[in-house]
Amino acid sequence: MMDAFAERTRRCQQRLRTVDADAAVLFPSTNLFYVSGFDEHPGERHLFLFVPVSGDPVFVVPDMYGEQIADESWVSDIRTWSDGDDPLELVGDVADEFDLHRGNLLVDDTMWALFTQDLRSALPEATFGLASEVLEPLRMRKDETEIEALRRAGEVADEVCVEIRELGEDAIGMTERELAQEIESRLSDAGGDEPAFGTIVGSGPNGAKPHHGHGERQIGYGDPVVLDFGAFVDGYPGDQTRTVVFAGTPPEEFDRVHRVVREAQQAGVEAVEPGVTAESVDEATREVIESSGYGEQFIHRTGHGVGLDVHEGPYIVSGNDLQLQSGMVFSIEPGVYIPGEFGVRIEDLVVVTEDGCERLNDSPRTWQGL
Repeated sequence: MMDAFAERTRRCQQRLRTVDADAAVLFPSTNLFYVSGFDEHPGERHLFLFVPVSGDPVFVVPDMYGEQIADESWVSDIRTWSDGDDPLELVGDVADEFDLHRGNLLVDDTMWALFTQDLRSALPEATFGLASEVLEPLRMRKDETEIEALRRAGEVADEVCVEIRELGEDAIGMTERELAQEIESRLSDAGGDEPAFGTIVGSGPNGAKPHHGHGERQIGYGDPVVLDFGAFVDGYPGDQTRTVVFAGTPPEEFDRVHRVVREAQQAGVEAVEPGVTAESVDEATREVIESSGYGEQFIHRTGHGVGLDVHEGPYIVSGNDLQLQSGMVFSIEPGVYIPGEFGVRIEDLVVVTEDGCERLNDSPRTWQGL
């Protein structure tokens, strides 16, 4: 895997040349992990990875991280500073070495303002842009190691989805919060490392709020329930949505809405192939829903890319003329939301192949319990 991180760094450097940038400066984030293999949450101390347009990358890190980075990253040039030192002196040294004082630097998009401002003060004649300019196009196309992790995450989500649907009448009377906790426990048991995001259990009218989360409402007979969840596996997330009725008879309009959403989702999947635009997939799902009279109730984009971040490029949305390429992974998740009554969303992740796409989820998409 270390060879993969090094190769990603080299590709990042190639892109730096194409955009006339002199270096990327990364911060604890998924971008930092993507090129270095070192995974850490942001903290109060200055921790940077300089990726120059040519030459080997350089870490500038607190002393306490030196040994850890040496163990976890392929990068060998690790320059440490101690509490009481000025880390910007090391920044200046790196700038001297790579001639960055008047350079064009692309900083991590999620870098805290404190550290961005310190970089600006240390390099007042440099210009600054965003590292996504070079890293987003690279990260959008997954390699086979990444796709395999996403497949495993999809399998975990599928397994738990089937188990939860099998609760049937036993789910009646549970609160949304209790069911969310049950889902997250089963995700762990199935091999997930941790939940990929806040589990959504939207029952009855709460399902009409796409990002409701979960609350104290009890699930009743006939309630449509939106279930949106996933877990990280080897750093990559699952993300699947199903809308089910555990027991009882749903509202009269529900079956028709569910059928429309299911057909729209299938249309989106069938529209995916290399060379088509992201917005054309959005159009495919939206056309089905609009022609059925629910266009105004489809209130979000069709999908989002998935990788080290649960939401990343490519975004499957109107106005995005990006052409899809093999190795891209994203969700297809149309929905219809009837305020005060219920919502329906069906979501799978897909990976673009040479001649179409592969679904990474395959649990039942019908609303009836198993």
